[in-house]
Amino acid sequence: MPDPMVNSPEFEVSPAERYERGLALKKAGLHKAAIEQFEMAAVDTSLAVKANAQIGLCYKLSGRYEEAVPAFQKALSSTPASSKETVQILYVLGRTLESLGQVAETLEAYRWIRREDPAYRDVAERIEQLSSRRPTAATKKS
Repeated sequence: MPDPMVNSPEFEVSPAERYERGLALKKAGLHKAAIEQFEMAAVDTSLAVKANAQIGLCYKLSGRYEEAVPAFQKALSSTPASSKETVQILYVLGRTLESLGQVAETLEAYRWIRREDPAYRDVAERIEQLSSRRPTAATKKS
């Protein structure tokens, strides 16, 4: 028989606890359950950036790149993130877009990172690599 106390207000789980649960579930490889926890955590504006970024990571880890992109975009548009957070999210978004073959969007993300932090990871090399590939991709489209 279910415990009626579990549904009482004293047992409500805070968004911060939801976020922590999501991290544990993600670490355990339970991405769908983690996404559910992160979605509930994202209602708290102070957690929205991180929770939405984690949702994107869960989708990416599940190989669901198309669903990861809007989650990363939502993270970027949630609440003002620190410059460091923004760069980190943009990098993962860029890598995801790159996996999807969306060269123009990838370059846009990487170039924004380069303006913020010119030495960030391998962004300069990725921009150079994608820029040299870009004309070929454009030629194939036409």
